[in-house]
Amino acid sequence: MRFPLFLPALSIIAAPVLAQQGPAPGVPTSIEAARQQRPPAQPEWVMTIGVAPIYAPVWQGSRDQGLSIFPDVRLNYKDTLFLSIPDGLGWNMVNRDGWKLGPLAKIRFRRQEDTGGSPFLISGGSTALQGMGDVGFAGEFGGFAQKSFAKGRLRARAELRQGTGGHDGLIADTNLSWNDRKRDASLLWSAGVRATWASGSFTNAYFGVNASQAAATGLPQFTTGSGLVSAGVNASLIKPLGRFGKNGGITLFTSYDRLGDVVASSSLIRQRGQRDQFAVGLAYGFRFGL
Repeated sequence: MRFPLFLPALSIIAAPVLAQQGPAPGVPTSIEAARQQRPPAQPEWVMTIGVAPIYAPVWQGSRDQGLSIFPDVRLNYKDTLFLSIPDGLGWNMVNRDGWKLGPLAKIRFRRQEDTGGSPFLISGGSTALQGMGDVGFAGEFGGFAQKSFAKGRLRARAELRQGTGGHDGLIADTNLSWNDRKRDASLLWSAGVRATWASGSFTNAYFGVNASQAAATGLPQFTTGSGLVSAGVNASLIKPLGRFGKNGGITLFTSYDRLGDVVASSSLIRQRGQRDQFAVGLAYGFRFGL
């Protein structure tokens, strides 16, 4: 089963795919009993609707925390097409032997200088970006490669995307995660490590301080380069509700990231932000076939 694990766009965490395992020890081995233990067949089109309150930095690099309530809406066609806010729009063009490869498109929400927050911010805010100007919406287009090991429990994934709009930089995301569950699928968990690299066009859009921004904010002018944007760890605990999650699932998740030197050296981060970024959230999602 796959239940939504939703984190803010600034953190970029995808939902874990949890491998199916056999029935628990002691379950009768007759054909009928085995059938009763199997999850129901999945329809071709599956939609997930959920909500995720998240307490996290108001903007990437912020020292101010805020509460956001993110909608979690996902649409999947078999194991071929997927669409959601955190995962983007993608196609598993290659899907065999533990490999998934294909094109991918994502959006990055605008960053507002008045609040610094996402459009889903309901409490908290930041004045640290005042004078920096807004960073507009960005589309990011590229592809992904994913390889599963250990019967699907271990997953390595990499994405490469080119931005347009709010930034025109190149971004690379990497993630290595371990996903497992109890024998009876009554509890699922995931833990992983991740890192993001980007070109100077991206880092300057969000962390650089140009001449006009320096005049408006009083911050020293600073030009960032290409390199590691952040690296961190994340974990989640998922409780399916009802048999085979027929009533949805609740996910508790947390993450910690540390900004890389290429952006942490910016005067914006040194004087108005911080390198350590921590987030925690709770999500509920319900799946149904179309």
